[in-house]
Amino acid sequence: MPKWSGKLEKVDDFRWRIPKSYKPGMRVDGLIYTDEGMLPHILEEQALEQVANVAFLPGIVGYSLAMPDIHWGYGFAIGGVAAMRVSDGVVSPGGVGFDINCGVRIMRTNLVKEEVTPKIKTLIDAIFYAVPSGLGSKGAIKLRSGEIDEVLIKGSRWAVGKGYGNKEDLETTEENGEMKGADPSRVSGRAKERGTPQLGTLGSGNHFLEVAVVDEIYETEIAEAMGIERVGQVMLYVHCGSRGLGHQVADDYIKVMLQSMPKYGIQVPDRQLACVPVKSQEGQAYLAAMRCAANYAWANRQCITHWVREAFCRVMGISERDAGLELIYDVTHNIAKIEDHTVNGKIEKLCVHRKGATRAFPAGHPDIPKQYASVGQPILIPGDMGRTSYILAGTEKAMQETFGSTCHGAGRLQSRAAAKRAASGRDVLASLEAKGIQIRAGSLPGLAEEAPEAYKDVGDVVRVAHGAGISKKVARTRPIAVVKG
Repeated sequence: MPKWSGKLEKVDDFRWRIPKSYKPGMRVDGLIYTDEGMLPHILEEQALEQVANVAFLPGIVGYSLAMPDIHWGYGFAIGGVAAMRVSDGVVSPGGVGFDINCGVRIMRTNLVKEEVTPKIKTLIDAIFYAVPSGLGSKGAIKLRSGEIDEVLIKGSRWAVGKGYGNKEDLETTEENGEMKGADPSRVSGRAKERGTPQLGTLGSGNHFLEVAVVDEIYETEIAEAMGIERVGQVMLYVHCGSRGLGHQVADDYIKVMLQSMPKYGIQVPDRQLACVPVKSQEGQAYLAAMRCAANYAWANRQCITHWVREAFCRVMGISERDAGLELIYDVTHNIAKIEDHTVNGKIEKLCVHRKGATRAFPAGHPDIPKQYASVGQPILIPGDMGRTSYILAGTEKAMQETFGSTCHGAGRLQSRAAAKRAASGRDVLASLEAKGIQIRAGSLPGLAEEAPEAYKDVGDVVRVAHGAGISKKVARTRPIAVVKG
C-alpha cells in the first residue's frame, strides 16, 4: 500500500487537520488525534484517505474524526468516528465494522499478584478450557428452537436470567447490556444459524482473556471509585464480540445498501462506504439488526465472564464474594448509536458511528452508572499481550470535540500476514514466557499474527488521548497470563 501524501495541517501537538478543500465533495474537515512520533506510522498506509472519504457522507457534522490508534479498515478507518444528523444524514455499516460490538470488560479482584502467581499456570489452563475459543468455535450453550431471538432482544439480561452472572453486572455494562430497538426479524436466518452455536465463545484474532496486575495508578480518587485500590491488584479482562452473527449482519446490510443508494441519490467515493438515510426503511432495518448483534455480543461476554469467575474461584479456592469479582465496566468499540449532542450551540439528534473507538462520557452524564457519576465513565484501552493496558475516564473535552469518543486499543502496525512473516508462533511464545507472561492459544500461526510487535505501543496511543484531553489516565495494568483465540 503506498504512503499517504495528502494535505495535512498541524493544529497543535495532538491534533492534525485534513482541510475539506483537500478533495471536492468533502463536507467537513478531517481531524486526526496523533503526535509527531506516531504520525509517520499513520502515513504509511491510506487510512487518512478513508478519513477524507468519510467526510463526503450526507449529514455529517463537526469533523470526520480519527483516534490515535487509527489504521486501515473497511470503508471507515479503524479508529474512526463520525456523527450524522438523524434528520438528513446516513448510517453506514462500514462505520461500525463487521464485528459489531466487539468490546472489552474488566473485573476487579481482592487478590494481589503474590497470591495468584503460584497458581498462574493452573489458573490460565482452567480459563482456557472453560471458554471455547478459535475460528468457528462452538460453545456449551444449547439454545432451544427460537431462543436466539430472546438473546438478540435481551442481551446480557438473557444471560443473567440463565444464571450467568448477576444483576449488578448489568448496571456496569454500557447500555446495561441491552440496546433497545433490537428486532430479530431484521436479522437473516443465516446470521442466526451462525450465531446459535457460537454463544459463549471467544473467537479468534485479537480477542483475548487476560489475568493482569495493576502496576500504576495515576488518579487515586477515580481509581478507588472503580474498585482499583492498589498496585499489584489482580484484574481480569474479557475482549470479544458478536462472532459470526455480527459479521453476517454487516455483510447482509452492506449488500442491501449498495443496492439502495441509487434510489436515494447517494454517491460515495468508496463503495465500502455504502449507506442509506438513517430514517429510511433500510436504515432503520440495519439499526434494528445491528442492535440485535450488539445484544448478542453482550450476552456472549456475560457468559464468558461467568465461566472465568468460576475458573478463578475454583483454582484459587475462594468464593466469588471473597474474591471481590466485581465488573468494573463493559464498553463497546464497534457501534452506531442515536445520541443527543451539541452542534453549533444547538442540541442535535445524531447517529454517532464509533468504529474501533470507545465511548468517553464525562462525570455527570445521565448515561453512565450512578457509581461513576462523579468521576466519569470508565474507558478500557487494552494493549497487546506483551505490554500494558490502560483504564481511563471520560471527559467534558471529549463531549465538546469527539461526540464523547476516544481510542479503543493499540492499533495494528503490521498486517496479519506481515506479522507471521516477521516471527513464528513459537518465537512469540518463547519471548512472552521469557517476560513472565503465560500464554495459551488455539494455534501457533494465530499467535504469530498477534505478536506485540504487530501493534503500536498502547502507551503512545493513550499519551495522545490524555494529552488532547479526550480521556484521562486513571490506571495501568500489565498481563501475567493471556488466552488468545
